[in-house]
Amino acid sequence: MIALVDCNNFYASCERVFRPDLENKPIVVLSNNDGCVIARSNEAKALGIKMGEPAFKRKDVFEKNKINIFSTNFALYGDMSNRVMSILKANAVGIEIYSIDEAFLDFSGIKNENKVAEDLREKVKQWSGIPVSIGIAPTKALAKIANHIAKKHTKSGVFVLEDKAIIKKALQFMPVDSLWGVGRRYAKMLNQSGIQTAYDLTQVEESWVKKRMSVMGLKLVQELKGISCFPLETTTQAKKNICTSRSFGKPTKEYKQLSEAISIFAARCSEKLRKQKCSASEIRVFIYTNLYNPKHKQYYGYIKLNLDVASNESNIIIKEALRGLKMIYREDCIYKKVGVIVSKIVPNQQVQLSLFDEMQNRPKYRVLSSVMDMINRTMGRDKLRIATQGFDRKWRMREEQLSPCYTTKWDDLLKVKV
Repeated sequence: MIALVDCNNFYASCERVFRPDLENKPIVVLSNNDGCVIARSNEAKALGIKMGEPAFKRKDVFEKNKINIFSTNFALYGDMSNRVMSILKANAVGIEIYSIDEAFLDFSGIKNENKVAEDLREKVKQWSGIPVSIGIAPTKALAKIANHIAKKHTKSGVFVLEDKAIIKKALQFMPVDSLWGVGRRYAKMLNQSGIQTAYDLTQVEESWVKKRMSVMGLKLVQELKGISCFPLETTTQAKKNICTSRSFGKPTKEYKQLSEAISIFAARCSEKLRKQKCSASEIRVFIYTNLYNPKHKQYYGYIKLNLDVASNESNIIIKEALRGLKMIYREDCIYKKVGVIVSKIVPNQQVQLSLFDEMQNRPKYRVLSSVMDMINRTMGRDKLRIATQGFDRKWRMREEQLSPCYTTKWDDLLKVKV
């Protein structure tokens, strides 16, 4: 058996942990630059607030219903996720962290799954303050459905989907567009073919499914039939591409501000590469204007650069990213977003050296990056940085409703009055 643990309204729940006065009150969390709604509490959902809605369009609704608005606090949410996952790891034989707020657990051999799941749910709530729902089933796809039932239709927040009759009934009530891995395009195609529910999909010839939805679609159907095709991935897979990008709080045409942003994003990519003990030999840089502002000239700049020797050193990747920026920058444009992508990623022990490599100081740069990581890890992010990363950051995101970083900054620790 496999259990899917899913944090309920995760971003909103994180804000409530340190603000108990927000219990039972509507909460929305906004995307970068306070643009769109990316998370809602149940109370906000009941008021008709939709995912992805531009915040400015619902300003009147927010004010009328006294909705509590927060800017995305990635530092807080990431740390709270680590806390939840550490509790799950300590109470499971095997775990696959699927996303920031979801994890699959190995429940094989557990006799009383319902009781064990209820105890685990209570422990997570008590130790972290985050409410979770747990769905248990023979396969990952069925565990997703079980979790949906646990979250929407049970008081305990736990549901075991094992009995064949109950599985059939659950599949008959589950729309195909709500299935794990079925996107908008596949859902439209299935609906046009007369397939409305998950049960309908299990009744179709598997050869038809493979032809229309590829091997992955066929595996999904087999999972719905109780045949496990997606085993737990208990070891973290190295990323094939790493992207760091942000929209500016205020559009800019200043090259200095663009170069600062590119330097920071290139440094972040380098840090992520070192964390997974990998190096990259391809760097892509992109800059573009606000596509939704017809008053400004439209431009999308993009360039791909190749390194002779794959690297994860910040100074090397920053230098190449800035070279790319210089090649695509146009003075007559006002830019809204920039980003850096590193790809062609290989493990450090598989880096192929070049016979004509002209860089003589690679070991020195490797030590420098290691020392920087150690200092920044213990003293705080960017305490030590490459000069081109700058200090002013006038371009940074608009975060007018940002909550304190309660768990990651000394200055933001809660003050208790005795």
